[in-house]
Amino acid sequence: MKTRSLVVIPLAAVLLAGCAAPAATPTPTETGPLTLSNCGVSVTFDAPPERVVTIKSTSTEMLLALGLGDRIVGTAFQDGPVPDEWADEAEGLPVLAEKMPSEEVVLETEPDLVYAGWESAFGPETAGDRAELASLGVNSYVQPAACQSAEQPAKLDFDEIFREIAEVADIFDVDATALLDEQKAELDAVEPNDDGLTAFWWSSGTDTPYVGGGIGAPELLLETNGLTNIAGDIDMTWTPYGWESVLAADPDVLVLVDASWNSAQKKMDYLRTNPATANLTAVINNRFIILPFASTEAGVRSVGAATSIAEQLKELDLP
Repeated sequence: MKTRSLVVIPLAAVLLAGCAAPAATPTPTETGPLTLSNCGVSVTFDAPPERVVTIKSTSTEMLLALGLGDRIVGTAFQDGPVPDEWADEAEGLPVLAEKMPSEEVVLETEPDLVYAGWESAFGPETAGDRAELASLGVNSYVQPAACQSAEQPAKLDFDEIFREIAEVADIFDVDATALLDEQKAELDAVEPNDDGLTAFWWSSGTDTPYVGGGIGAPELLLETNGLTNIAGDIDMTWTPYGWESVLAADPDVLVLVDASWNSAQKKMDYLRTNPATANLTAVINNRFIILPFASTEAGVRSVGAATSIAEQLKELDLP
């Protein structure tokens, strides 16, 4: 049986095509099996998946955005509520586990695909080893921006995010043109701040904050808005960071990730009551930008997160 490798056209080439109608992308049902490399693992889809377990919000929301909520037979490790636009479709989706599901629980749903937002979802103590799942007839797919063992993007950009949307659409034999056009138009409307502002992205942790580094979604979202990440010289997506470095940098803006386990309000309370951080310029002037956790990992909500930062920036008392 003939197989093929997925060919990805760079975004720049698509933009050069102007208003010409996009060429049809071959899909599993048109040309036979679709074979692609995902975090260094070769994955072949003989047909579009019909029964999918999604682990992490990024995978669940990707399928909802593509109109594929009816393919989801189980979810796990959801980082927060889905946006209102997908709430109806998400209602009633089975929850397999609050955190990482076991392989046994996953296999009980009889999936043909497990789609995860982290590589760590696959292992003997979680949803199962990828090779073992494949031997049982279950495909696996990791959000490409989250690859770390192999094929990790050197530095995340929106081309990579749009590439994942197109790749998932190919896997499921659906048309992502409207979604991609909408996302690109929204991104084009984001006007970066040109005041040379610095920013600190605080995801979690207190004694040692866990922050956005220089190659992942936080860096991309800050750069898109013209903000310089004070931890941008660290070659990681997220990284531990010392408060001493934050105090020395005294950033103009603080981006606080709002999560159920470490809320933005809890972060603000800490910053205002800690004698050292209470004197940060951004704390004194209430220059806080708040983003829900589920929108801060690379995926179909990244463009919306960039827009939200831009809108919140305009409301701040900036220098």
